[in-house]
Amino acid sequence: MKNFITPKRFTLLFFAKSLLICFFLLSILSLNAQEKKYKVGCIAFYNLENLFDTINTENVRDEEFTPEGRNQWTPDRYLVKLDMLAEVISQIGNDLTNDAPAIIGVSEIENIDVLEDLVNTPALKPYNYKIVHYDSPDKRGVDVGLLYQPKYFTVTGSVSYELGIEGRDDFFSRDQLLVSGLFDGEPLSVIVNHWPSRRGGEKASRPLRIAAADLTRSLVDSLMRIDKNAKVIIMGDLNDDPVDPSVKDHLKTSGKIEKIPDGYLYNPMEKLFKKGIGSLAWRDSWNLFDQIVISPGLLGEYKNDYKFYKVSVFNKKFLKNKEGRYAGYPLRTYAGGVYQGGYSDHFPVYIYLIKEI
Repeated sequence: MKNFITPKRFTLLFFAKSLLICFFLLSILSLNAQEKKYKVGCIAFYNLENLFDTINTENVRDEEFTPEGRNQWTPDRYLVKLDMLAEVISQIGNDLTNDAPAIIGVSEIENIDVLEDLVNTPALKPYNYKIVHYDSPDKRGVDVGLLYQPKYFTVTGSVSYELGIEGRDDFFSRDQLLVSGLFDGEPLSVIVNHWPSRRGGEKASRPLRIAAADLTRSLVDSLMRIDKNAKVIIMGDLNDDPVDPSVKDHLKTSGKIEKIPDGYLYNPMEKLFKKGIGSLAWRDSWNLFDQIVISPGLLGEYKNDYKFYKVSVFNKKFLKNKEGRYAGYPLRTYAGGVYQGGYSDHFPVYIYLIKEI
């Protein structure tokens, strides 16, 4: 099976003047029994579960998310969801940063309008989030996007890549978004994904996710050909777990930080998954489809530049069903066609990057 890598659009932004970027400092972070001071930043991913506006858009299958549609998706419900998602995002990683994420990738968003509404909610407006977004050919109209705080991250370029499947002219999926920039002055590239779903069964749909993994891997390889120590973060809802073939064999990941084969990426989510930690629940079992994978350039000591510190699933109690059969599961916006008034069917995931000062 073959992918076709097609840059849809390219945006390159040059900044003539340097920016003064000031991270919140973690006063004391104990590593290896030593007390030192570090700069710390949080990078996250969140599947926002069908963040649609209430407008029926031509040539997009979004009729159910209108006031007259099956979900009775009214402006009031839309605004409630925006505020709830914003409250979640504002809290991710702030136990160490005392701030919202410096960068957060998102999926299942209908268009740039819903992202603009999201970043202008009362909970997120103070962070001055900027947006990188391209429309995807997905028939439901759902895309991926990137939000970033410009005081931490300066975007220098972005490209949207379409996932094509040989012999499948009727296949349309989410694009893969590659954003490059400077994270507190250091080069960093982020690839945001939402790989094809398991609709029709995991086995039958597996080749589609393998094709998506091959595309993502080709983007990583292109970056690492330019710089073998390139700092690359792959994030997204992969619709596969860390141990599945698309991730392990095609994206080429290892869950053992001490023994990463040449050419492989480090997947810190694998250890979480093997401990039974998930980001979504389905049929009485947990999956960890939401993942953040990093290149070897982000591993090592923290002395000279930013490196990976740790990974977490943001699964605070307020994000969960409190009772019944699905107690502990993510509190969804809809379940079984019934409005629940929740957040998303996925928990966010996030990592910390730190540097000694």
